[in-house]
Amino acid sequence: MEENPKERKMSVILRKKCIVKAMNEYLSPERHHKLTLSNLDLLSGRFPVTYLYLYYHSRSDRGSINISNNVFESLKTSLAKTLSYYYPFAGRIVEDPQTSQTLIICDNNGALLVEAVANIPLIHLDFYNLNQTLEQILVSCLNPDEFPFPVQVQVTCYTCGGVSITFTFDHALGDATAFGNFLSSWSQLARDMPLSCIPDLDLGRSLPPRLPPTYHPYFNHVFVKCTLEDIRNIPKTGILLKSLYFVEASSINHLQTLASADGNKRTKIEAFSAYVWKIMATSIDKSHANCKMGWLVDGRGRLSHSSMSNYIGNVLSVAIEEASIVEIKQGSISAIANNVHRAISKVTNEAHFQDLIDWIECHKPGLMLPRFVLGREGPALVISSGRRFPVAELDFGFGSPMLGTVSSTIKNSGVGYMNQRPSATGDGSWVISAILWPQLAAALESDSVLQPLCASHLQKS
Repeated sequence: MEENPKERKMSVILRKKCIVKAMNEYLSPERHHKLTLSNLDLLSGRFPVTYLYLYYHSRSDRGSINISNNVFESLKTSLAKTLSYYYPFAGRIVEDPQTSQTLIICDNNGALLVEAVANIPLIHLDFYNLNQTLEQILVSCLNPDEFPFPVQVQVTCYTCGGVSITFTFDHALGDATAFGNFLSSWSQLARDMPLSCIPDLDLGRSLPPRLPPTYHPYFNHVFVKCTLEDIRNIPKTGILLKSLYFVEASSINHLQTLASADGNKRTKIEAFSAYVWKIMATSIDKSHANCKMGWLVDGRGRLSHSSMSNYIGNVLSVAIEEASIVEIKQGSISAIANNVHRAISKVTNEAHFQDLIDWIECHKPGLMLPRFVLGREGPALVISSGRRFPVAELDFGFGSPMLGTVSSTIKNSGVGYMNQRPSATGDGSWVISAILWPQLAAALESDSVLQPLCASHLQKS
């Protein structure tokens, strides 16, 4: 009897791997051999950040075109060009034994590029269960202890001719804006196009602390110095479920209408946050009286320096708000959205970022994190908006993706995460990548706003 492809157990086999170095002709001798992490880089936690993009095989008048043919060699060549502009991404991240400062050694050590083959068509991937999907399409050789490359890329080819590409970065290299610029530049070079972003690798590292450094006492309560061991040993909190959800544009617009009901226009992400916070309050056991929500805030545009839009590094802080569970349960979407707006507004200014830079200066060397990220301050959820992150634009020469999203390979998480991206359909809908505790996932899925992502939600080219 012939096997049903939908019932076939997925297996992935490593086909080849190589180390890609920056093209020598692009390298300039005056480029830095060492880069010290900026103060804001130290707030990254060195977490691995993984972006997942899926490319379905394209169709033409001649029928299906297998895009997996020659993809690996094409990406290898264009990655070498890209690393020449983003040379720290081809370096090594080490701790200076004399100063204990974290450094990027720009020695063109290279990035890891892996090719693998799967025994199923792309459309049979489990788009909802990221725990299973990421484990299957990230082969074991991407262990950072075995292959210490701050950039690791895996291309997986499927029986249908489609491919998935996972890009894993060490967070010390940058934040979402930096990684979005890197991937956009790579896709442009892959298509022999001029770069729309000339990367600035220095500006953010010249954001000095004041002399003497000064900061509001608030920062002592929100942030904490920590080590890589602290991060690796985050206590088991039950926040284990990595999932993808689809949110229709009509649902987003309806939430925004509810959030703006009192006459104050609220953004879509503020409205979505209020809705999720209200659902979250129902998922927390009675041993907790309060819960927290946080929002990542990009400092680009908040600092009075020349434009930082092309700066490659970390310029993030976090807004945090705590509220009683009873208050959230009883509050309206508009009232909760007003709280969200006030919390975010406290962080979206230059004074906050300057205080943060100064606080980190006073606590170096070492890494820093928001306290609640270490999982020791009760139930908490962080929401980030990726509305400017490239999705449909990320064409490496074989068409636009049917999906572009973000996740992480971390095993334990001290807080829940929800990351918003525009869907590749371009109709205003969203894809949400989430790391949740089971009770919160069940509560969200009992309503109709967040739909477990499936193949029918994805755009096929």
